[in-house]
Amino acid sequence: MLADFVTNFMQILDLRQIPSRKLEPLFQEETRHWRDELHWDYRPSVDLIRKFIDSHSLGGYVAIENDKPAGYGFYVLEDHKGLIGGLYVSPGESQEPITKLLLTEMVGALRATPRLQRVEAQLMPFGTELDPAFLSQYFKLHTRLFMLLPLAEAQLVNKPLSSGLRLEQWTDKAFESAARLIQLAYADHVDGEINDQYRSEAGGMKFLRNIVLLPGCGQFLPEASFLVRPATGDRPVGMILTSTVADGVGHTTQICVMPGYQGHGIGRLMMESSIKALKRRKYESLSLTVTSANSSAVELYEHLGFHTIKKFAAGVWHAHAR
Repeated sequence: MLADFVTNFMQILDLRQIPSRKLEPLFQEETRHWRDELHWDYRPSVDLIRKFIDSHSLGGYVAIENDKPAGYGFYVLEDHKGLIGGLYVSPGESQEPITKLLLTEMVGALRATPRLQRVEAQLMPFGTELDPAFLSQYFKLHTRLFMLLPLAEAQLVNKPLSSGLRLEQWTDKAFESAARLIQLAYADHVDGEINDQYRSEAGGMKFLRNIVLLPGCGQFLPEASFLVRPATGDRPVGMILTSTVADGVGHTTQICVMPGYQGHGIGRLMMESSIKALKRRKYESLSLTVTSANSSAVELYEHLGFHTIKKFAAGVWHAHAR
């Protein structure tokens, strides 16, 4: 049950009770945090959060201490699952207890949703600080890495693609075949456990639309996004998608290779093609996230010159987990 008062001076309120202007100090702090630590311009995301808060359509909670916002968190519902989309607590406040409280309230509200089967959460700015709180709520955690490559330091080998394959720039005509590629590439893969959109063609389509058509992860950059197809076929066997997340900063939002084609240098060639496209456009750096258990991918990125600047947890809660 939601506690109205946590201390004599702090309230936990439903996010739908608060106008976005009340949270403006938190938005400003949060934007600086993303910029300084992750090289990411979070302002477009904040604009969307403001819009949904003011339309009273975003689930979540706000901690108010001495009539000032101390932290907030929000979640969204999609079919059978919930997604904890954001959580921020001002460093000037009692971060640990407020953070745990907001997380507990959001998880409790999601668990009370009829027919909800799972909850997913990836809160990059917190690093591993939330791990104990997630574990106490019966989440299964997977360590992920936020990696950064200064493009001037990229280690490129420029090995050509096999003669039986061809590299092409992304086209929106590839949506259906790319969604199918995602499903096949992540079958029995740890990332399919972290993000259940990878498990079906319909889910892959939702993921692609969020990346390519919506500001789900920066501004999509088709000039640095590529498909690899067989020389005699149209179905892609490899894909890399890239977005702009700040001035001069790109982010690899998706890279995958069809089983049977993995281990033949396709992933490296696609990464190098994206890196070259970004360098031609005077970008300075490229970031990505990867699950640490995916050791072959981590090794590839390290060989390209990426280094880890943040570790964080991808948490998944299942309805049967108690």
